[in-house]
Amino acid sequence: MRSPGRPEPSRTVQRDFWRRIASGVTTVEAAEAVGVSWPVGCRWFRHAGGMPPISLDEPTGRYLSFAEREEIALLRAQDVGVREIARRIGRVPGTISRELRRNAAT
Repeated sequence: MRSPGRPEPSRTVQRDFWRRIASGVTTVEAAEAVGVSWPVGCRWFRHAGGMPPISLDEPTGRYLSFAEREEIALLRAQDVGVREIARRIGRVPGTISRELRRNAAT
């Protein structure tokens, strides 16, 4: 059961925990190393059945970040064109148009 007032640690922390488990350290050692309490580390391990529930690979940049989505929304509100937005944030115009199409206010 999750603690009701505590936010879940970031995926980076969870990824680091599972990498340490894969390297052979105990759940207590892995939890302490990433800065969570040992009961939390043991609960993660138990609930996941000893297998990482998330990919241990770092994100590739394939997906837009929250900051990029915000920037797209702000530039679009200023009537900046799709190609100009793409140039400013360093993405392909198709990515921008897909983002705008998917998240357009209906």
